[in-house]
Amino acid sequence: MLLTADDIRQLNEKIQYQSAFIDRLRDETARVIIGQHHMLDRLMIGLLSNGHVLLEGVPGLAKTLTIKSLSQAIHAKFSRIQFTPDLLPADVIGTMIYNQQKNEFIVRKGPIFANFVLADEINRAPAKVQSALLEAMQERQVTIGDTTHKLDEPFLVLATQNPLEQEGTYPLPEAQQDRFIMKVIVDYPTKEEEQIIIRQNLQGEKGPQVSQVVTMQEIKEAKDLARQIYMDEKVENYILDIVFATRFPDKYKLEKLKPLIAYGGSPRASINLALAAKAHAFLNKRGFVIPEDVRSISKDVLRHRLGLTYEAEAENVNVENVIDDVLRVIQVP
Repeated sequence: MLLTADDIRQLNEKIQYQSAFIDRLRDETARVIIGQHHMLDRLMIGLLSNGHVLLEGVPGLAKTLTIKSLSQAIHAKFSRIQFTPDLLPADVIGTMIYNQQKNEFIVRKGPIFANFVLADEINRAPAKVQSALLEAMQERQVTIGDTTHKLDEPFLVLATQNPLEQEGTYPLPEAQQDRFIMKVIVDYPTKEEEQIIIRQNLQGEKGPQVSQVVTMQEIKEAKDLARQIYMDEKVENYILDIVFATRFPDKYKLEKLKPLIAYGGSPRASINLALAAKAHAFLNKRGFVIPEDVRSISKDVLRHRLGLTYEAEAENVNVENVIDDVLRVIQVP
């Protein structure tokens, strides 16, 4: 849909007005979460673009606390599932139980029926449990027995995985990783931030509490508005060039990457780059997408969608290096 300059100006004004809650959300969560602005912004992008987020980081980096604080600030229904090797699909989605008084089977809904579902250490559960999440994540519905139940909106799966402990874990298959709009690497706080964290934790149990500052209605309206953000055809082609360069590097003067990439980004990579870029523009209170929006979220969107060969491993080349090379070569519109 082609928009005139006047349409874009009006959309810009509307977004500047309706994105005011972003600052309230950031300020409120900052009372509990010290630093980790990158992680919080990526969670908000996931929320605005209706996508699930995979967080990877060592223990103790406030991954769980950030997700919980965000749900409290929105007053959304939050549930946490601790993934373990003995977990069953019924423990996640629910099951049919027999009611003796009524002499019938009734549905006992599982913890998946929430707005924010924290799948803690998702790679600790076997494939049958991980696949139980797939229908919920993709179709936003759950089938128990012969009945299909719609999940509440917004519905967001926020999964964490620990990159250090790989014993007794079940790595996520590529098909499931592809369902996550972003894979976010969570890093250590700075020295100054960690000093504040120490002081806060020494105060005892009565630390700062998160209050509701945003309504679910505001989030739903923001999601609808984020999709209306204007994306020029040049930016669309920029996204396509980035994704196609991961599939056919030799066509983009990236011959050296050809033996290093086993498979490139799927069409979901292009869709999610566009959605996340629009959400990033919304966070920056803009009614249009600029190439910088695409560049800033490209690593988070692509890092779990590219497969590298053994040759790349032998040469110590990681996904980040490949994405950097692609971004360096593709011409910015």
